[in-house]
Parts: sequence; C-alpha cells; structure tokens
Amino acid sequence: MGKFHLFDGDVAAVELPRQFTCPFCYEPHRLALMAVEQVQRYVASRADWADEMGAGKMLGVLVASDDDGRLGYLAAFSGNLAGSVHHDFFVPPVYDLLDPQGEFKQGEAQITAINHEVERLEQSPEWARLQQREADAQRKIADEIGNFKALMALHKQQRDERRAAGNLTASEQEELLNQSRFEKAELKRIRQRLEAQLQEIRDEMDVFCRHINDLKTRRKAMSETLQERIFRLFVVSNARGEKRDLVEVFKPLGTLPPAGAGECCAPRMLNYSYINGLRPVCMAEFWWGASPVGEVRHHGHFYPACRSKCKPILDFMLQGLDVEDNPLEMPMEDKTPLDVVYDDRWLTVLNKPSGMLTVPGKSLEDSLLTRYQTAFPEAHGPVVVHRLDQETSGLVVFAKDKATHKALQQQFENHTIKKRYVAVLDGQVAHDEGLIDLPLMPDVYDRPRQRVDHEQGKPATTRYRVLERSGGMTRIALEPLTGRTHQLRVHCSHPQGLNCPIVGDRLYGTAATRLMLHAQSITLVHPDTGREMTLETPPEF
Repeated sequence: MGKFHLFDGDVAAVELPRQFTCPFCYEPHRLALMAVEQVQRYVASRADWADEMGAGKMLGVLVASDDDGRLGYLAAFSGNLAGSVHHDFFVPPVYDLLDPQGEFKQGEAQITAINHEVERLEQSPEWARLQQREADAQRKIADEIGNFKALMALHKQQRDERRAAGNLTASEQEELLNQSRFEKAELKRIRQRLEAQLQEIRDEMDVFCRHINDLKTRRKAMSETLQERIFRLFVVSNARGEKRDLVEVFKPLGTLPPAGAGECCAPRMLNYSYINGLRPVCMAEFWWGASPVGEVRHHGHFYPACRSKCKPILDFMLQGLDVEDNPLEMPMEDKTPLDVVYDDRWLTVLNKPSGMLTVPGKSLEDSLLTRYQTAFPEAHGPVVVHRLDQETSGLVVFAKDKATHKALQQQFENHTIKKRYVAVLDGQVAHDEGLIDLPLMPDVYDRPRQRVDHEQGKPATTRYRVLERSGGMTRIALEPLTGRTHQLRVHCSHPQGLNCPIVGDRLYGTAATRLMLHAQSITLVHPDTGREMTLETPPEF
C-alpha cells in the first residue's frame, strides 16, 4: 500500500493514545509528531514544490495500524499541489475535481463558455456603439433643450420690455401671450421627441442586456446544479462502514456544503484509511510556508480542523471511533467559589478562570454567568456587560439591574472604559511600545477565527508596551482601544502585527496548557456614585 508509510525508527516502545484525536482541539501525540517530521523532510526534499509550498499549504498526518498490526501513517495536503491532486506520497482526494473527463471539469467548461460569451457581449463593438448612442442622445437632449430655454428666456425678456414700455393694444398683448404659450408647448414637444429617440436606443440596449442577463441567470443555475451534483460525488465513510455524500452530511444544517468542503486533509486521510482497512490511531494538521493574506498561519504550527467546512463532515466520519472529548465543550470540574474582586448592590466584578465560558454556549451550559446567577439571585434584567474568550482569564463585569447595565454598556460604547491585559508571547517583540492598527472581520469559512481585511474589516486598534523579554518570550501589556472578537490574539500573532502569537493560542499559535492572556485591570465610572474606580487582579502566569 504505497500511501501507507512505515516509520523510519522503532515505535514499538511508544505508548499508543487511548482515544483518537479530537480534531478541533488537540495537542499532537508523539506518534503524530514523528510522522510530521518525516513528512516535513519529504516536502523539504521536493525542490520542484519549493515555491508553491513556500507560499503556504496545510498538510496533515494520520497514524494508523494495518491488518498485520503495523503502525504507519498517511499524509495529505489540502486543495491541490503542482496542479494535481494525485501524488505518490499523499492520499488521493475524496473526489478528483481536476479530472478533465470528470463531471466537474465538464460542467466547469460549459460555465466557462457562458462566461466567455458574457465577456464577449459586454466588450463587443455593438454594445459600445449602443452606449455611445445613448450618451450622444443625452447630450443632444441637454443641448437642444438648453438652447431652446435660452431662446425662451430672451423672448420673455423682450416681452417684459414691451409691456413695461406700455401703449400695447389688446391684440398686441394677446400676441405676446400666445408667443409664451406656443414656446412652452414647443418645449414640451421637443422634450417628448428627443426622449422618444433616447427611449428607442434604450429599448435596443434592454434587448442586449436581457440577453446578457439571461446568460448570467443560466450560468447561476448551471453553477448551483453543478455544485450540488459534485457534492453528491464526494462520498465519505465512517468507522461503522456507513457512507454519505456531502449533500446528505450538510442536510441537517439546512444548507449545501460550502466551497472547498471535502478537500481538506482530515476527510481525505480518514476516507482513505476506512476504504483500505486501516485503523486510525491519531492525527494532526500543520501549516507549511508563509501565512495567507489576512489569515494567521505560522510555519510548522499545528491547527485544529476548520469548523464550517470540516466539522459536519468529521462529525459523521468519526462515528464509530472512540474520540477524545473536546475540552472546550466540557464543563470545568473546578467547583470552587467565584473569585469576587468587587461587589455592591449595583454591580459585581469577577475574576474568570481560563477555560470557562462567559455565557452558555451551544453545547455547554456551564459558564461564569450561570454560576453568577446561582450565587447572586438578586441580579435581574440584562446582566452581561461584556465578555472574555473562553480561554482568556481575568476581570468580567456583571450588572445587577437594568439601569446599571445600560449605564455600563454606554461607557463601553463610548470607549471610556479602559481595560489592560497581560500576555506572554511566543517570540521577542522588537519595539518597546507601539500601536497596532489592523481591521478585523470574521472568517466565514472557519468561525470563530478572525482575519485581517483592510477593505471590509472593522477598525481595530491596540496599544502595547513590553514588560519583559526572557528566554525567547515577551511579557507584554495590551490595551485594546476597540473591542473586536479575538482582537488581541490576532494583533499579536498576525505578521502585520507583532508576529508573535500568545503562548497557548490554539487558533493563531500553538496549543498549550492554557492561553497566556489575562484581563488584569479595568477602569470605569461607577453608575451610581459617579466616581472612577480601577480594579485589578494579577495573572496566574
């Protein structure tokens, strides 16, 4: 089996994982790390791929055992490589979109032909002539009507002068009045004649546009039909031997699969292992090369599977395997009392531990809010003033009544509340202090990740100051001047920011025991007393 690679060294002494990897939150097992090392050596040896791989590519390994009990691994890349999805070292795709005789390429060729026809029509001399005729007709309308109005104004001036001179007979007065009436009617006739000429041209343009729009409508329908038909050809298996196409997989979500679904590493490797009778043991996905524009990917770092494209697929494909629980979806076992930093009849400030949700999630009820409501039953109305990421620790403010909530919310909206975070970064920040200005928007294909987008992103700025540099790490103070999701995490990790991810950042850096980010202090005006107050709590790291 050419795609199943044995390990270079002896792995008999390596303890196997008790459960298969949770692809959405994991630390690579030692066997996965050994497989990754071999894959990286192989990729580095392929000089013909150097430019493409250097531009950035997600790679993956899946450690498995065969019928003889031998341990080995599969390797995969996302998308295509060197214009192909078939390479001896890597597993094949679930479905080959690049097959010139396949349905996708055949359908794509038909859609491309329509694209070319639309482009030809939009750039044709006939369309250019119609546009020029329309512009000429509009200028003619403006010129003729303008000239006639000028003539009417002159005649009016002359009539006014004759009337002012007096001694007009009744017939002369009637003549002047008739002239005015005639010219007004004539202006209307000129306008109608010219606009009729313009409408004739626009009618011709409408026929032309309808033809183009009909082609675009046909193209859209063909594209949607082709997309669904192709996703019907992406048939994946699970460990129970069940098979489903991607349309069926995504049907419970009420949507078709997004573009690129099924082309990532994990579905390819799992599908190949099931088809070939291999037993999956563990897996890992890592980035090779430069970070994509807008995203945060660091060379050699491990990343969880994307949620929008891969989660529905992997939720099906992992059925029948004993998979690790996602720690981010597990309630915290720690039942120690809430860490109350400040409390009065109007508000409470708590020190949230890392790993706890601020509010209940889709799959996890346990949160700081639910525990707060149990401990402080007198709090009513809107309670949550702001939030921290699940993996971020530190100060969170809760309101005990509607008026307090509204007053605190207003301070956040006016950016008068000041928050200071402390973080430990993986790397040494060059400058002692500065301002990061990188607009952010959600990555719609991989929520909750955020991406930098200078055109569509919302403004996001962060002030920073280095506190200490030691052992390749940087302890830093961060002051967010805006409050975007994952703002500090992206600003620290992005190449256009500090290019040093926060230690333990599983989304934008490398997973560890915890995310080294702590909301250390908050300054606000008390809604009742009107006095400014600053609350602080030190980090545990």
